Amino acid sequence: MPIRCEIVSQDRMVFEGDADTVVLPGSEGEMGILPNHAPLLAKLDFGVIRVRFGGKEEAFTVAGGLVEVQPQIVTVLADAAENVREIDLARAEAAKARAEQYLTEGPPQDTDSYLKMEAALRRSKLRVDAVRRYRQQRSTLPAMLENETPS
Repeated sequence: MPIRCEIVSQDRMVFEGDADTVVLPGSEGEMGILPNHAPLLAKLDFGVIRVRFGGKEEAFTVAGGLVEVQPQIVTVLADAAENVREIDLARAEAAKARAEQYLTEGPPQDTDSYLKMEAALRRSKLRVDAVRRYRQQRSTLPAMLENETPS
């Protein structure tokens, strides 16, 4: 019996569907959620949410938020979230370069601007790393399975 998973960002529903397993980046480390999990409310850190169902896996970047777990549903309320497949790698790399350039120019007089740029750099690094790790992993898996020969 699967567990329902909903990932919601501030502006849209990012994912809604059934899952065998949901792996979340909690503020105290990664946590795996299975059907009939005990109720839980936790803070999320920057990281990747992995939703597995029927031998397939979807990956989503998340930039903080909260997760509520009930025995039959996992609800993620994310500050920002997106499916790794939707990330424009060139745009994410450009954002990373802009944030790095801004931060190397020295601390701005406005602390809020500096904190915004630090958060932008952290999010862009997460997006770039997630694309490189999870898109590559998804594309090599079918090739690896095709190369296996029955014994």
